[in-house]
Amino acid sequence: MKTWSQSEGTPYPLGAFWVAEDQAYNFSIYSRHAEVVHLLLYSEQDTTHPMLEVALDYLTNKSGPVWHCRVDQSDAAGAAYYGYRIDGPAPQGRYDWHCFDFEKILLDPCARSVHFPESFSRAAACRPGSNAGQAPLGVLPTQLCEVDWKDDKQPRHDSDLVIYELHVKGFTQHPSSGVPELHRGTFLGVVDKIPYLVDLGITAVELMPVFQFDPDDDNYWGYMPMNFYSPHHAYATNPFACDVQAEFCTMVRELHAAGIEVILDVVYNHTCEGDHTGPTYSFKGIDSSSAYIMTGNAAAPFANYSGTGNTMHTANRAVRRHIVDSLRFWDSEMHIDGFRFDLASIFTRNSDGSINLDDPPIVSEIGTNADLTNNRLIAEPWDAGGEFQLGQKFPGQRWMQWNAHYRDTLQRFVRGDKGFIPELMTRLYGSADLFPDDRYHALQPPLSINYITSHDGSTLYDLVAYNQKRNWANGHENTDGASEWRWNCGWEGDDNVPIEVIELRKRQVKNFIGLLMLSNGTPMFRMGDEFLQTQQGNNNPYNQDNETTWLNWDRRQANEDVHRFVKQMIAFRKSHPSISRSRFWRDEITWYGSGHLVDMSHHSQQLAYCLHGQSQNDVDLYVMINAASSTATFGIQAGAPGTWHRVIDTARPSPEDITFSSSRPLEATAYEVAGRSIVVLMTRPE
Repeated sequence: MKTWSQSEGTPYPLGAFWVAEDQAYNFSIYSRHAEVVHLLLYSEQDTTHPMLEVALDYLTNKSGPVWHCRVDQSDAAGAAYYGYRIDGPAPQGRYDWHCFDFEKILLDPCARSVHFPESFSRAAACRPGSNAGQAPLGVLPTQLCEVDWKDDKQPRHDSDLVIYELHVKGFTQHPSSGVPELHRGTFLGVVDKIPYLVDLGITAVELMPVFQFDPDDDNYWGYMPMNFYSPHHAYATNPFACDVQAEFCTMVRELHAAGIEVILDVVYNHTCEGDHTGPTYSFKGIDSSSAYIMTGNAAAPFANYSGTGNTMHTANRAVRRHIVDSLRFWDSEMHIDGFRFDLASIFTRNSDGSINLDDPPIVSEIGTNADLTNNRLIAEPWDAGGEFQLGQKFPGQRWMQWNAHYRDTLQRFVRGDKGFIPELMTRLYGSADLFPDDRYHALQPPLSINYITSHDGSTLYDLVAYNQKRNWANGHENTDGASEWRWNCGWEGDDNVPIEVIELRKRQVKNFIGLLMLSNGTPMFRMGDEFLQTQQGNNNPYNQDNETTWLNWDRRQANEDVHRFVKQMIAFRKSHPSISRSRFWRDEITWYGSGHLVDMSHHSQQLAYCLHGQSQNDVDLYVMINAASSTATFGIQAGAPGTWHRVIDTARPSPEDITFSSSRPLEATAYEVAGRSIVVLMTRPE
């Protein structure tokens, strides 16, 4: 005699699971408002006509808002994929705005892998009625393979943490990448480049979205998730479910073996289903008013705080469970070390779109979940609805944050804007104004993710080569893009550039990297900035799956001097723990100008400081920064003549721009700092 669970199924965990002891599949799906739920099983040979359709009975196959059933293997022999058809009430009031269409084939949001039939069509999902044979389907769990994690050990860095943002496809897709052709643009292509990452010195990669996203949505960046559990099929050498997961896990395991943390850029604020004109793939047809924030406006029913058509309803407990369960999956099953949350301020929005900064439930659930306590949690602390919560305002107490104020300050100061000396001091110090370590907040500088460029904007080279955006592509212009403070060094673009402009651009890039690596906090830079990758002035290439965005590795050889500087600058930072600390520098830093006192007037463009390293078992550093176009004489205000040795001068040609080899001690009490350059002096260890 069968038990209740054997005959009716169990509501949790959500998704499809193989129950080995019963030789059966358990299916469960959340839909608070559904009135009819049918489960469909498909064979590998026919993804149009289900081989089995099971009508769930609410009297036996429903527990609260969760529909569930158990299917014996004997009844599902030959099945490989599954989907749902769901029906319910028509659209009603604001919080009951439904999008049910019983003819639509729906993807389980908890599917561990997604199958795309050859006739897959986004357009069919956008139209009312059936999309049979054209819909994405969940893969039955027996089709997934076990992963050999061997003796995987997850690294954890502190003062030596340097984050490298990369796009899995763009990293190796270009023929110049040197990886085997089969591996280009894949997880295994990243594995092939691990020796490069190790040599460069980075200790964490932040992967742009790898969740399965809509392959028909023209979104190369991947910020249009279709499913929160499965790796994107096109990033594997073979799109079969087993290979996709196995190759992703191989990448993670090998990065760990090289001492590199793996952080995922995750998108839980919206999905690829968009607004009412977008496709119905999953959540929208399962229970739209639970999944998304609704407006009650029939002409525009979906709230849009993400800028992409819809906004996840994270104030809803079912949605929160979806998100936390997904995070736990990537942590426990895929061995991920951290998560960067896209547009994280959406997590603070209530059901009506208002803001809750006191204790938004989703932020608390993520931050206090026992399975996630060792993960890095990184917030992009704003959203497309105008909410900006950088620093202590963001309610995640132990969350790191992308520091947009750091980005803007460094971009403006280095390009030559005046009046930024006080702000620059604050950013170099670790942004104590944003992450105060007072008795009430007890925040620390490592929570500040310091960056100058990211995927969302220009490359570092384009920042110093183009005053104007060049976002024309495919016959239209992407007018959006990050706000930036550009300066082309006196020549627009790359055509017939005078040699003196090229040299100035390289110096400016070195200045950016130098200040980034000298700042207290956690540094991050985007792939290719270390050898002047360019997007030809396009600062919003989200839909450019071509050589505009693919990393051109030939530029490494062409700009080896810059690559060497970045590599050496990373090594310098990692060898001096006095720079990156768990706490602020406090009494161990003394600020100067070109003279003894800091000039904080509006016209000032010079700053110097002495950072004492004794408490960190480190040497002392003396830094002189000149953002003006002309040379400035800096008095060396600390230490006796002969105390200091020059290690960095960005105005000098490579390899003299940064060198750790023995040099004569400086006997002079002043130093001529060239225009637009940085100089670092260092005491020798006893």
